[in-house]
Amino acid sequence: MRSSSNPAFRNLPTGGGYGGYAGFGQPEQAGYQQAPPPLTSERPMTIDDVVTKTGITLAVVAATAVVTYLMQAWFLLFPAAIIGLVLALVIMFKRMPSPPLVIAYAAVEGIFLGAFSGIIGNMVDRMTGNPGQGVVMIGQAIIGTLGVFFGMLVVYKTGAIRVTPKFTKWITGALIGVGVLMLFNLIMSFFTSGGLGLRNGGTLAIIFSLVCIGLAAFSFLIDFDAADQAIRAGVPAKFAWQIAFGLTVTLVWLYTEILRLLSYFNSD
Repeated sequence: MRSSSNPAFRNLPTGGGYGGYAGFGQPEQAGYQQAPPPLTSERPMTIDDVVTKTGITLAVVAATAVVTYLMQAWFLLFPAAIIGLVLALVIMFKRMPSPPLVIAYAAVEGIFLGAFSGIIGNMVDRMTGNPGQGVVMIGQAIIGTLGVFFGMLVVYKTGAIRVTPKFTKWITGALIGVGVLMLFNLIMSFFTSGGLGLRNGGTLAIIFSLVCIGLAAFSFLIDFDAADQAIRAGVPAKFAWQIAFGLTVTLVWLYTEILRLLSYFNSD
């Protein structure tokens, strides 16, 4: 199984011994070999497991995000960001998937998104003088995120873009580069106003957000492929929680980048 650029999938088994299970639907690549005989009695993961666990995880994200937004608990932004990061690291380095940890991560990320959306939305309201502009923008960001997700799923299912080792390496390298730039921009912001200008709403910030959105979109292809190959390899059903976590990580990042980009255009 090819490794994904998403570190959330780092602990997916590379085989489980169950062949013949349908995945996300991309045509089989040439040279794919069937898995060896079963090595475990655990039920193998299916696409239904992935859909169900991902649906549960995203439902928790949406519920806590709505509650946080309605309560206007913007002060929870930084605590949620820190706790979410810690939970993500624990989940990524934990050898076996933990449904409670994934659900806890989803709840915390929902709080983060609710507070983040509220802060960005209020900022846009003040800058435009239109009290309802922020809510409209948040709705656009949600629609855009779902559109990108399902659009890339169609791209993967049709095989329009093939997920090859070379493609995975390019996306992984780009993600590392973007991560380094984000960290350096944060450090520089402590010394100069706006840091490197990656988040100040200027032309460079718009370009950077577009790059991040593009990378998040292409990351979905690699995530779908990792999940598909895990299903084909017959890994235990419990690992569907790990896949749900990985997809949630990418979705959260995509939404925040789309919301940032929209805020730049709505603040002019």
